[in-house]
Amino acid sequence: MNILDKIIARKKQEIAEAKYKISVEKLKDSELFGRPTFSLKETIKTKSGIITEFKRQSPSKGIINDKILPLEVVSQYEKFGASAVSILTDKDFFGGSFDDILSVRNHLNIPILRKDFMIDEYQFYEAKSIGADVILLIAACLSPTQVSEFTELAHSLNLEVLLEIHSEGELKYINNDVDFVGINNRNLKDFKVDLQHSVDLKNQLPKDILSVAESGIYNVEDFKFLKGKGFDGFLMGEYFMRNENPGKKFSEFISNVTM
Repeated sequence: MNILDKIIARKKQEIAEAKYKISVEKLKDSELFGRPTFSLKETIKTKSGIITEFKRQSPSKGIINDKILPLEVVSQYEKFGASAVSILTDKDFFGGSFDDILSVRNHLNIPILRKDFMIDEYQFYEAKSIGADVILLIAACLSPTQVSEFTELAHSLNLEVLLEIHSEGELKYINNDVDFVGINNRNLKDFKVDLQHSVDLKNQLPKDILSVAESGIYNVEDFKFLKGKGFDGFLMGEYFMRNENPGKKFSEFISNVTM
């Protein structure tokens, strides 16, 4: 059983427990459920294109940064031009929680991506109830039919959809309704990074789809390489979070890539 299989098995348990505790109807009654959402489609074009990330840990890297609070980081990300903030809500493998989004939602005027392993309709109502604007669909743990159905559900809740793919075989998961296609530079099964592989997949995407390069962007050169290959957005977390002051690191990065 690889790490993705372990995560999905645990996620199924989490969802069953959550459904038992809180009904969809109760989620709909939450204060944030009816709020107008921010559009990543707009901010990815009008700001830096960088989706910064708040991430404490990962299965492949262990603890990345567990010493700072979300608001300390994401407020700086927004200040220096991030198009959006990705916040991990998986607890067991990434050290995240719903509170990480709830604690910053009313302080930000840019989209929040709930980054998690979305495998059940219930999670979309959760995402809406905690103030997310965008959700992630990972092709590796879904079927093309699920991607289509989940996209329709997300849009009915005014949530945008970032579909993540890793291989040529997953190109068939793309449909006309997803808002963005993310290409993960890191293989989810062995966690190796290959930027050229991502570029090769990018060249096979529908020409009118917004593309996002995800993970494994460790320096200005990586960013400029991928931008030069036509990517519209860039999901970056570890590069900034490994610094004791991620916001400052992001401001320095922005200065270097806009020179």
